[in-house]
Amino acid sequence: MLDKLGLIMNGALRKNIFVVGAVIVRDGLVLCAQRGLEGSLPGLWEFPGGKIESGESKPEALRREISEELGCGVSVGHEITTTVHEYEFGIVHLTTFYCQIEEGAPSLSEHSEMRWLKPSDLDSLDWAPADIPTIDIISSELA
Repeated sequence: MLDKLGLIMNGALRKNIFVVGAVIVRDGLVLCAQRGLEGSLPGLWEFPGGKIESGESKPEALRREISEELGCGVSVGHEITTTVHEYEFGIVHLTTFYCQIEEGAPSLSEHSEMRWLKPSDLDSLDWAPADIPTIDIISSELA
């Protein structure tokens, strides 16, 4: 049964988690970030970003998260898609946006690795499930 707070499965309430992800494009390449081995989804690849805090718009949350995670400033472009994926830890609602770096250069702080890949090569990585629909869209849009 689905309610306002989450999905109840086997008597356990699933928490809804609202996050944003940045599809950062530079010279026709897309920035991919590998999650560290600590925390949820260890070692999987994702578009960098994070949780939306209370009172933030999605673009505001994305600019803050990229500044915190990658140490650079981005401009947020148009929305790509919103996906919903149920993980063991909760139901993730991921909204992705095209972004451009406006200041600084991405550096690792929370991720273990980052790579710049052609859109056609994105499927060569082991992605977090919530990010996969975005890959399908941008692979065709940026081809």
